[in-house]
Amino acid sequence: MEDHIQQEEEQAGAAEHIERLFDAVKQYGQTHIDIVRLKAADKFSDIIAAAIATTVVAICLLLCFVLLSIGIALLLGALLGKTYYGFFALAGFYCIVGLIFYAMRKKWISDPVGNIIIRKLFK
Repeated sequence: MEDHIQQEEEQAGAAEHIERLFDAVKQYGQTHIDIVRLKAADKFSDIIAAAIATTVVAICLLLCFVLLSIGIALLLGALLGKTYYGFFALAGFYCIVGLIFYAMRKKWISDPVGNIIIRKLFK
């Protein structure tokens, strides 16, 4: 009878040990999921912060570019005799620059932007 009681105690101890082990594995899995979520949130926040900073700088540069373009167009117009000649000349120049950028868009825009995003993701 004592052997039977001892055997039941050993089985209860083994069951308790397996249950604790299962709980530890479950807790490890949850901790791993939490770490992955935190890493993803960190990367996402880095990308959003960089995008916002880049957007603010781009807006400032765009405003500067527009005002500079108006000034150059007025100057060219004064040199050419009619104000609208300066705007037409500058528009023609920007069309040529736009075509060059369109032809080189993959090398100058797509690839560098893609590389920046990949660098941010795997930083």
